[in-house]
Amino acid sequence: MTDRAPIAVALDAPDLDTAAHWAALVTPHVSTLKVGLELYLRYGPEVVASVRGGRGAAVFLDLKLHDIPATVAGAARSVSRVRPDLLTVHAAAGPAAVRAAVDALPETTIVGVTVLTSLDDADLARIGMAGPVGDAVLRLAALAVGAGARGLVCSPREVAAVRAEVGPDVTLITPGVRPPGQRRDDQARVATPEEALRAGADLLVIGRPITAAADPGAAAAALAAAPRRGLARSPGGGPG
Repeated sequence: MTDRAPIAVALDAPDLDTAAHWAALVTPHVSTLKVGLELYLRYGPEVVASVRGGRGAAVFLDLKLHDIPATVAGAARSVSRVRPDLLTVHAAAGPAAVRAAVDALPETTIVGVTVLTSLDDADLARIGMAGPVGDAVLRLAALAVGAGARGLVCSPREVAAVRAEVGPDVTLITPGVRPPGQRRDDQARVATPEEALRAGADLLVIGRPITAAADPGAAAAALAAAPRRGLARSPGGGPG
């Protein structure tokens, strides 16, 4: 168990030094550091070592793998040396791909991505996926958990329904979290931190409201205060 808030700060930094600086500022307050696809492709394993340091935060490697099972397995094995605490795989890649990641990285929490928080019902219709969004999320959540995923990414709008679908033992991770009054940016389905936690989220992904602030450390501390007061449970030192 940790006294840090169940927040994963999205370190979508322009360079390695900035990512490491942000990590140092926020880790006294938050449980998890999220490294996304762009930063990992630019710097590779070095970025994980730089942000992890000796700070004790979990590392969430958000690569959203989406390929045939053999390729997903190979990609998962290729990141094993950085020891990610969490790794994302698109549930839409199918159960065999999710299972391939689970088998390749047994010590890592494999997280199934359901429907991206930038998408709405109209987007699903355009790409030919049966909607509405809430139904698609539940289908993909059940598929991923059935294939061995122990975490799921879904928007705050669907987290209560997903919790009812998959039970208490799956870590629910919610992007699209914005403090009251903040811009949505490219997120279509959003909620405040308090709303997401009340709905049953375990880990809140927050990026620009922290990293674009004049003082990211102070922003992280302010956002961490509400989860510390109101959270009944936390992913602690494991996946969150």
